[in-house]
Amino acid sequence: MNPLNPKKLLLTKWTAVVPLAKQKHFLVSQVIKPELPTDPVELVEIESVFSKATQIIPWRDLQNDEVWRQGWV
Repeated sequence: MNPLNPKKLLLTKWTAVVPLAKQKHFLVSQVIKPELPTDPVELVEIESVFSKATQIIPWRDLQNDEVWRQGWV
């Protein structure tokens, strides 16, 4: 997998290997900025394409190939 840059994750597409609450396809809807501008980005908000439900996850979780695949597969 290509290395991810958290600042470039906005609007990227992801597929859950194991569906979460019967949802499989997600979009990064927001990159959550830290309180201090000097701190690194830690969290992103993902939105289900089908139900529009959102959840906040650490962006590094997207690098785990056993949980997430980049793009809509």
